[in-house]
Amino acid sequence: MAQVSKNSRIGSGAQKFFCNCGGEVKMRSLFQSGKMNHLAECEKCKRQERRPSDFR
Repeated sequence: MAQVSKNSRIGSGAQKFFCNCGGEVKMRSLFQSGKMNHLAECEKCKRQERRPSDFR
């Protein structure tokens, strides 16, 4: 059988981020003024930040 790389064995899944309100943080992509903008948004309170780690 083919061997699996060490990187694929270590990373089992994506990290989940949660807002202070208890909602889960999801990434969104918006196309504004000719550019792609990626935002992290809480599903519960609709708060938006640049990256998911900013919710701490």
